[in-house]
Amino acid sequence: MERSVNHEQQLLEKARDRSAVIGIVGLGYVGLPLAMEMARAGYQVLGFDISRRAVDGINAGRSHVKDVPSDQLGRFVKAGTIAATTDLSRTKEPDLIAITVPTPLSKTRDPDVSYIVAATDSVARTLRPGQAIVLESTTYPGTTRDLMLPVLAKGGLKVGVDFFAAFSPERVDPGNPTFNTRNTPKIVGGVTAACTRVVTAIYEPAIDTLVPVASPEAAELVKLLENTFRSVNIGLVNEMAIVCDKLGVDVWEVIDAAATKPFGYMKFTPGPGVGGHCIPLDPHYLAWKMRSLNYRTRFIEVAGEINAQMPEYWVTKVVTALNEQGKAARGSQVLVVGVAYKKDIDDLRESPALDVIRLLQRMGAHVSYHDPYVAEVTEDDMRLRSVPLDAATVQGADCVIVVTDHSNTDFAMIGREAKALVDTRHVVPRAPAGR
Repeated sequence: MERSVNHEQQLLEKARDRSAVIGIVGLGYVGLPLAMEMARAGYQVLGFDISRRAVDGINAGRSHVKDVPSDQLGRFVKAGTIAATTDLSRTKEPDLIAITVPTPLSKTRDPDVSYIVAATDSVARTLRPGQAIVLESTTYPGTTRDLMLPVLAKGGLKVGVDFFAAFSPERVDPGNPTFNTRNTPKIVGGVTAACTRVVTAIYEPAIDTLVPVASPEAAELVKLLENTFRSVNIGLVNEMAIVCDKLGVDVWEVIDAAATKPFGYMKFTPGPGVGGHCIPLDPHYLAWKMRSLNYRTRFIEVAGEINAQMPEYWVTKVVTALNEQGKAARGSQVLVVGVAYKKDIDDLRESPALDVIRLLQRMGAHVSYHDPYVAEVTEDDMRLRSVPLDAATVQGADCVIVVTDHSNTDFAMIGREAKALVDTRHVVPRAPAGR
């Protein structure tokens, strides 16, 4: 095989003069914002997705990701800087390919890496000397080296010489007005030192801060640690909410008072559970991997159990609120305010609101919901449409439960008009004493 060409040097030069072509496999909430930043940095971007609807929309300048405005995307598309395709045979064209596909859990809560496997197989079929492959999808430690690398190298190309492979975890926080793809520091762990140098150099014009680590395993663990940290602390504060409830103490007062300590404490707040792709799933990836090594991650598992039981805890509060009116859950009208997994986004993945709705429906309650970002919920056998949020809607409900604290929701009106209220987010203004 011809080894006289210095592919590392070629890619470093393409990074310097922005002549590298960037390929992104998976154009969702991670891939499309990354495509935008690469295009802003001066690269040509070719996106890949199996969804014809998403690809056609992008090529028409229409964004399906809330954090990517269509007018900005349209300018890049019109300039020919960003294009999208469903033709995975074209993965031979880019110099760097970032894989940003979903990594859900299976029904048995085991990692489902089928999307990574499919993307890797597609890339391997067209892999040529002088390409860099970067996995960004959250996964368990060892995926890059043990799952991807053998497939990529089966054609005889040598990693770190002919092609370059690394893991660089996505750290996207959908809806965050402060931190985005560009200004969130990016971890890069290459299979070899040359892999890290190449990938870091190509990302550098698009990302403010690059953080190289010694291996893909270290990079994989960084992402899992970040979200396991959040899961464990959310689990702790959720349990504290239950403790305070049983002791007759206001948990929010306790949290706010604790947060006055200027050191040794980080404020977390309780809620209806955890949602999104990262916090409910990432700790399971780490726990699954450690079980294969005959180690039980007890801390992680307990936090997951507590967070998973929070929808049931809050539904019990709804039942109690109805009982205080002399009403049973069966036949009562319950209004759920907010179904996205967090404020000011339209993402339903793993949203605790869906569990709240299901639990209430199983009790025989008639459930409706309002969410300004989610017009319709079609999850499994659930078929609901968002209702207007006005005084008549609130007054018509026997109980209102606030699950998601969207900024544009009139919580003061809800507090005035609701017959009974369960506020999982502590956002409804409290009624004056003596009401």
